[in-house]
Amino acid sequence: MTASLSLRPTLYEEFVPGGGHTSFVLKRGQLLRITDLEGGANASLLLLSASEKSERLNLPDSLKCQHSAKLTAGHCLYSDMGRVLAAITFDTCGWHDSFGGVLNANEVQEKYGAGNYQQLRNGFFRNGVDNLLVEMGKWNLNLQDLLMCLNLFSKVTVDSDGCFAFQADNSKAGDYLELYAPMDTLVILTALQHPMDPNPAYAPKPLQLSWHQVQSDGISLLCRTSRPENARGFHNTERLYL
Repeated sequence: MTASLSLRPTLYEEFVPGGGHTSFVLKRGQLLRITDLEGGANASLLLLSASEKSERLNLPDSLKCQHSAKLTAGHCLYSDMGRVLAAITFDTCGWHDSFGGVLNANEVQEKYGAGNYQQLRNGFFRNGVDNLLVEMGKWNLNLQDLLMCLNLFSKVTVDSDGCFAFQADNSKAGDYLELYAPMDTLVILTALQHPMDPNPAYAPKPLQLSWHQVQSDGISLLCRTSRPENARGFHNTERLYL
């Protein structure tokens, strides 16, 4: 892993409560730190090109070209145009899930009960699909644009029979990862439990976000050199800014 930016000035900070959601453009050359404040968090993440939103995160390509389903420091998150939307430059958690998808309204009701607004007001049980769609609507996106998401801080393993298993306690309080943006990237996320989380209680955990300006793209050296494919991905990305 490259050195963390813990000592660098912070441009901005934002708290995302459990069940909350947010969206923003992470500008080229900026770095975003996402922190699991209490342990056991899950952040369902979408990435798109900020300038051309038909270009978006392609998880199958991201896994295939890096020969891994275990995304951590040194890995890139690719668009469907072969460009790097974000690079994972630092990670204390070590594993982030690309298989599980996001909770929908029916799953929330089946797992946790009704939890409706009329009874619970602002404490009502939210679901990941609706949370993401609320944020997507702010950028003129809708249901047809809802794509596969990356579940940060969650670990799902696959056995020899192809069966998935959710690994509890993958992320501890204070764990974080840092995403470097080599292009202007639209980030959409929600802090909600993983669909495979066996916890019978609705208990999404909060996140802390912080933005940092990177003075040199040397921060991405680990990602650029971890695989030949990543060097080509950065090349494809940098052509946008010639």
